[in-house]
Amino acid sequence: MTSPIKPLADRVVAVREEAQTKTASGIFLPDNAKEKPVLAKVVAVGPKVADLKVGDKIVYKEYSTTELKIDGVEYLIVKEEDVLATV
Repeated sequence: MTSPIKPLADRVVAVREEAQTKTASGIFLPDNAKEKPVLAKVVAVGPKVADLKVGDKIVYKEYSTTELKIDGVEYLIVKEEDVLATV
């Protein structure tokens, strides 16, 4: 997937992973019980990003993102310092 957004400086553009619809024991979750996942796939990186690359799956701080919806796809813009880990 290519991104229509070109991140600047130390920002990355990512697409949030889908929320789980079923628990490990097989119970289906209703929409209002699902939490927003904090796992996303990186689709673009800024020129000053050192440790991430396109295709990485990241864990990020939940309330430190900018959300943007373009052509029905919801993108997240995250500072590199707000990325907690790669998976």
